[in-house]
Amino acid sequence: MTSHEDAQAAVIDFLKDPASHGLSEAVVVITTHSAHVFLAGSRAYKIKRAVKYNYLDFTALATRRKIIERELELNAPGAPMIYDRVVAITRDSLGQLGFDGPGEAVEYALAMHRFAREDELDCIAETGGLGVGIAEALGVAVAELHASAARRDADGAALIGEILDELADAFDGMTEVLGAARLAAFNEIAQARFAATAELLDTRSRNGFVRRCHGDLHLKNIVMIGGRPILFDALEFDERLGTTDVFYDLAFLVMDLLHRGLPRQANAALGRYLAVTRDFGGLGALPLFLAVRAAIRAMVAVQSMPDRASDGLAGDARAYLDQARAFLAPPPARLLAVGGVSGSGKTTIAAELAPRLGPNPGAVHLRSDLERKAMFGADPTTPLPLEAYRPEVNREVYARMLAKADAVLASGHAAILDATFLALDERDSAEGLARARGLRFDGLWLSADPATLEARVAARKGDASDADVAVLHAQLARAPVAGNWAEIAADGAPEVVGARAARALKLD
Repeated sequence: MTSHEDAQAAVIDFLKDPASHGLSEAVVVITTHSAHVFLAGSRAYKIKRAVKYNYLDFTALATRRKIIERELELNAPGAPMIYDRVVAITRDSLGQLGFDGPGEAVEYALAMHRFAREDELDCIAETGGLGVGIAEALGVAVAELHASAARRDADGAALIGEILDELADAFDGMTEVLGAARLAAFNEIAQARFAATAELLDTRSRNGFVRRCHGDLHLKNIVMIGGRPILFDALEFDERLGTTDVFYDLAFLVMDLLHRGLPRQANAALGRYLAVTRDFGGLGALPLFLAVRAAIRAMVAVQSMPDRASDGLAGDARAYLDQARAFLAPPPARLLAVGGVSGSGKTTIAAELAPRLGPNPGAVHLRSDLERKAMFGADPTTPLPLEAYRPEVNREVYARMLAKADAVLASGHAAILDATFLALDERDSAEGLARARGLRFDGLWLSADPATLEARVAARKGDASDADVAVLHAQLARAPVAGNWAEIAADGAPEVVGARAARALKLD
């Protein structure tokens, strides 16, 4: 403990004393590298530690007050159910400490409403509860945060270049743990990828995609409250670090999900983010952004080691760095189309295949049903009138879906088109799109017996598709065939059909 921290000892004793909060039960104290958090009943109080590192200096009370106030300012708009106000810890003439009492302020605390630890998303993920539904809600929450984030006049390439330089400097002292060869390979590939991406980063900064973002967007800083994910604890101590390309902000979340072995969820979060923002151009920078985020976690893991013999943290650090190198060597873009009549399971199989195609976290899943609802400004589960299915509307739906796929492919990513594709010209357009870009195309045609299809369509609830059994019969009357697409038997459980499709694509 430093001399500056010694001066905080009385405040710490005050805040961890149950009597200070009118309680009889113990106060739980959580200490991080830069803060102390006191969990007292239904309330929580956070103070900044009077510490100094190479990247922050909280030794002055005025600085700690400013940073605490900035933390409230950044987080309260999106999480008013957590963040309350800044309170002064005061000392009266008798030397007694209190909240906003008479006398001088000796510390400033952020007063918050307490939430359950088990509701934090890292805990939910560890217990297997972070499903695709939560992941999709995450994508929407991050998109909404970025939509309201203040734009910044900063050079996008310079911001990432600075981080890569800092990583290289830090890694110089970590060869014992991470290995000189592994580090040299990462630095070389990262610099090459950065050089290839710099022009895109500059363009994005000029187009307003560099904003004052969250800055620390991983699962430990997200909590489920009222059935929806709430982002909290945004990076507050350095405006430069908090100013990033929005896709770099998103990349931390995607990388964290991938590192935890949740590729389907990572893919779903990205997909919903793109559905809201339509920022397909950011995909071109995603391999670099994911790699930098993973490399930073490798660095932090080493820095957190009490000594160089900490096998657990050392192994985690090496895993992060290996993951970073893999992100920097993504597979090529490709296009997959999944067709079939209603009830054949197109959306289920497309979602199953998406995380396994193209660069991480997998292909962008574009669904005609969702495109049609978006065209009419309708919620995905709100039925549309028959006029929304006129031939000219169908053509527009396919045109919009193909335009989005083209933007995805142009960014070096993979895409999946999920639609009935009953007409041959619709299939030709999909194949032509891939051919025009010189990319691999695969077409899968899902087929099942009419009884199975009828049962599936009749059982739908809360689905974006408006097709009923009558629509299915009309589709079957057109006698659709697989043509030159690979025909996949769609009878059976989703995992069985998914395995058949994966074999046809040689993904096994």
